Amino acid sequence: MKSVYESRMSQDIAFLDHLMTRAPVIPVLILDDPERALGLGRALVAGGLPVLEVTLRTARAYDCIRALSTLEGAIVGAGTVLDGVAMAASVEAGAQFLVSPGATPKLLDAADRASVPLLPGVATASEAMLLLERGYERLKFFPAEGIGLDHLKSLASPLPRLKFCPTGGIGADKAARWLALPNVVCVGGSWVAPADAVAAGDWGRIERLAREAANLRAAC
Repeated sequence: MKSVYESRMSQDIAFLDHLMTRAPVIPVLILDDPERALGLGRALVAGGLPVLEVTLRTARAYDCIRALSTLEGAIVGAGTVLDGVAMAASVEAGAQFLVSPGATPKLLDAADRASVPLLPGVATASEAMLLLERGYERLKFFPAEGIGLDHLKSLASPLPRLKFCPTGGIGADKAARWLALPNVVCVGGSWVAPADAVAAGDWGRIERLAREAANLRAAC
């Protein structure tokens, strides 16, 4: 019998591997000022973090995605994508990838029709297995610190095809431990863009934090 999933599109794993291996950290950004977003983006890219996730948590998030998409060297995605409407608006704004905290059938159906790949969030083995059935092998593990490092580590042996980007509560002091896991490619974090530094336009500080984060893989 033909599987119900055979007619569905699979995740663009090659493109996501390209994104997830560019740097050990993907900055998770909450932005509401496109001009300030450009300054922040320049500092992060200069520091060695070219893949940027702009969360859809502010009224001007799409404008910030649109602005960052013009930045040379940046690969910009949309985070906190919860439905097909947000997915379509993100792509229209220039997002090259999409990130969600979880996955629903409607969201995955919308992802089948999207022109850019989705990195959906999971918290359990069952959720990961359901996504694997639909052709998803690159996943976000969320909320990482809330669930725990040992939980994700325990998924490596029974689900060897899956690779993860843990996000949620990870800071500079914990990132290396997550990156050392065999099923982790990169981590997501906001510590490289502290709110006070962004508000002050202290791009030098942010570039230094980005450079430290970009060197985490060597430390592992």
